[in-house]
Amino acid sequence: MNGTTLSRPRPMANAWGTLHSFFGELRREPLGFIGLMLIVALILVAILAPWIAPYSPSRQSLSEVLQPPSVAHWMGTDEFGRDILSRLIWGAQITMRTVLSVTAIVGPIGLLIGVTAGYFGGRVDAVLMRITDIVLSFPSLILALAFAAALGAGLGTAIIAISLTAWPPIARLARAEALIVRNTDYVAAARLYGASNLRLLTLYIAPMCIPSVVVRLTLNMATITLTAASLGFLGLGAQPPMPEWGAMISAGRRFMLDQWWVAVMPGFAILFTSLAFNVVGDALRDVLDPRHTKN
Repeated sequence: MNGTTLSRPRPMANAWGTLHSFFGELRREPLGFIGLMLIVALILVAILAPWIAPYSPSRQSLSEVLQPPSVAHWMGTDEFGRDILSRLIWGAQITMRTVLSVTAIVGPIGLLIGVTAGYFGGRVDAVLMRITDIVLSFPSLILALAFAAALGAGLGTAIIAISLTAWPPIARLARAEALIVRNTDYVAAARLYGASNLRLLTLYIAPMCIPSVVVRLTLNMATITLTAASLGFLGLGAQPPMPEWGAMISAGRRFMLDQWWVAVMPGFAILFTSLAFNVVGDALRDVLDPRHTKN
């Protein structure tokens, strides 16, 4: 070619370079940075729970039943005299385990289904997207409740049930991105080099879909938190005496009028966790999506 050497496109390096620059750009998004700090703090609390919790989450004291917030118990005690703060700290482990487990499952599944449908098109696209549409046609919480009821109550069951309902939005987003990326010049150049379909999918198309998928997964974490709490509230998630936040609200609803702290404290924990994931997701969208412009 007249002595000219074509350099191979490197979309994977570009995609990961964009993700790597996120933390520097995030400083320009104050709310997103605060949300990220809250999430980091929550993760640290979950990891350090055995050392920072003032009491055991299962420690009962009949002489301290339904005590209001005080110096000894900063968030009060529940109907068994258990320290609510300690239970919230240990409950952070359950929440983060659920959120991270579901994200680790639905991210690769949704990305794989989406890029496969978008790249191949035709019958492959039609079959995969019709399956996706069927799952999307059911309300996610109702479908998760049905799966959890069928599989039996428990934390593992809740993770599986939420995962079975959380992948379709990821797949649809990845498909939309793949439809755009498959027609770009560097993909055409890779075909000229003789790249196989598998190589195109794994090294050229899927990496370019990752930033958008990461944004969606981060926003989904708030929904996962709320869905897990809902399953726990209905008795289909983590089982007693595990300090799951939704189950704590369910147990405390009987005392809402006189001992409000029993249900309100875990409610605030769910609120701030979901809010942190949402603002981080918004900041990620601002940083990683060049097509998005703030007003």
